[in-house]
Amino acid sequence: MSKLLIQGPGRLEGELRVHGAKNSTLPLMAAALLCGSECILHNCPDLSDVDTSVRILRHLGCRTERSGSDVLVDPRGAAHWDIPETLMREMRSSIVFLGAIVSKMGKATLSFPGGCELGPRPIDLHLSALRKLGVSIQEDHGCLRCSAEQGLKGTNIAFSFPSVGATENVLLAACCAKGTTVITNAAREPEICDLADFLNACGGKICGAGDSTIVVEGVKKLDGCEHRVIPDRIAAATYLAAAAVTGSTLTLTHVLPAHMAPVLPVFEETGCQIDVDGETMRIVAPKRLSRMKNVRTMPYPGFPTDAQAPVMTMAAVAEGTSIFVENIFESRYKHVGELLRLGANIKVEGRVAVVEGVQRFSGAPVEAADLRGGAALVVAGLAAQGETLVSGVKHIDRGYESIEKSLRSLGARVIRIPEEPAGKVPICRAAVYQEG
Repeated sequence: MSKLLIQGPGRLEGELRVHGAKNSTLPLMAAALLCGSECILHNCPDLSDVDTSVRILRHLGCRTERSGSDVLVDPRGAAHWDIPETLMREMRSSIVFLGAIVSKMGKATLSFPGGCELGPRPIDLHLSALRKLGVSIQEDHGCLRCSAEQGLKGTNIAFSFPSVGATENVLLAACCAKGTTVITNAAREPEICDLADFLNACGGKICGAGDSTIVVEGVKKLDGCEHRVIPDRIAAATYLAAAAVTGSTLTLTHVLPAHMAPVLPVFEETGCQIDVDGETMRIVAPKRLSRMKNVRTMPYPGFPTDAQAPVMTMAAVAEGTSIFVENIFESRYKHVGELLRLGANIKVEGRVAVVEGVQRFSGAPVEAADLRGGAALVVAGLAAQGETLVSGVKHIDRGYESIEKSLRSLGARVIRIPEEPAGKVPICRAAVYQEG
């Protein structure tokens, strides 16, 4: 397994194009399965989760081709309704294929999904909603056997929590169901809007995406279309955090500032200056960040849980005390122990983390336990004195397109190295950063 070797501290400078949104690309690829002709998705990021989705579609019988950031999906050969356990275990978002498969094939067989271990993230909301649409679901030793012999029928679905994945699954299942489906307390994330826009471009009839109530009028069929994936707002927030902790000036292109609105006030609270011009965003960070009083993760349009870890890295070297409250996932503080190895002063009690800012980080070996926590460790390594060796990079590769290349283009000294055999001293020469 590869690792990232970071030589810090160092300032970032230049311009970086933000890749397409991971959390939008995956449900869009599942949606392509519903169409009667080929679809082309533009601005698809080169991520391991996207590769997994490609393999799922190919297993189902779809033809998929990739050219740069364009992914073509031709679903006309789809003939299977199962997803192998090995593919399901590779990512949590694999469950979003359930609604599409059962709508297309009338049945589906798959296991419970894998991915980052963030504590309880049950799929009960997905299953109960699909049952209301007419899907019969049997759970057997970790396997879901689903069927809709009488077809799917529109209904009223009220979520107890605005789950993004469950909202996506209902949109996919209800789009070609008979009758009208009304979703109450639906997720409002930009990725939901992107999925609805795609389905509508294919011939769907969805109203209200982006609001808490969505109305889906079922149609008989969908046709393929071309669609551009929205920029990744979490990747953008991560690179803003990297600029903030290093006291840098950085320009991001291909961003949608409206999608960034929940996180920008926190950056401004720390003393960063944010300038927006169309789809370009520029951050000018101070030499020392100020504390952020209180960061509470909430469903959109609240502060995103996916940005919590990178932003906590900022708080860890800011002047003063910052408070974080994680309201989405119970186990989303796994990066804290690794930040402590770098010299951070953080105390966690349940869902609350109290962060006392320190003057600086000191490089050390750390391990990523999940996607966003891994990104936070990379951000911390950029500001740390000396070398930081980040292992568990497979998690980071799920959501960031060649993160080391992006950072090197901005002047950071970071390389990807293969795992060294036991007992061998890791390579830590300055020349390696230049060669990388």
